[in-house]
Amino acid sequence: MSIKETIMADMKAAMKAHDSARLGAIRLLMAAIKQKEVDERIECKDNDIIAVIAKLVKQRHDSIEQYTAAGRADLAQKEEAEIAVLSAYLPKPFTDEEILAMIDEAIAATGATGMAGMGKVMGMLKGKLTGRADMGKVSALIRQKLTA
Repeated sequence: MSIKETIMADMKAAMKAHDSARLGAIRLLMAAIKQKEVDERIECKDNDIIAVIAKLVKQRHDSIEQYTAAGRADLAQKEEAEIAVLSAYLPKPFTDEEILAMIDEAIAATGATGMAGMGKVMGMLKGKLTGRADMGKVSALIRQKLTA
């Protein structure tokens, strides 16, 4: 069963259970997927959907930071609830050790030395790590390895 089919089944279950918070988050996700399909004129595969979910989760984390800075704990809690719903559709995240091993492999495969090779390494890793690792953290780790 694809991720999209799972999301649709969960949306139906949330409707039947009258779970408005979960239903709202799932509808938001389906709208984002549909928007990507319309914009790019494609049928989203699992990898595309994972990228959409990762983007939505990142947006929610950014919103939480802003809401807590503004003293709006109620809105931050709503965003955290949406993250919980969305994260259920993401694959298990990689451990730090797995990420470092992939970075080492990518550096060896591209022959990157210094910051000039950063783009090649990131390009090689982006497809593998999207939705399973914080790309900002990955970028920092690559930068650290290439400058060391």
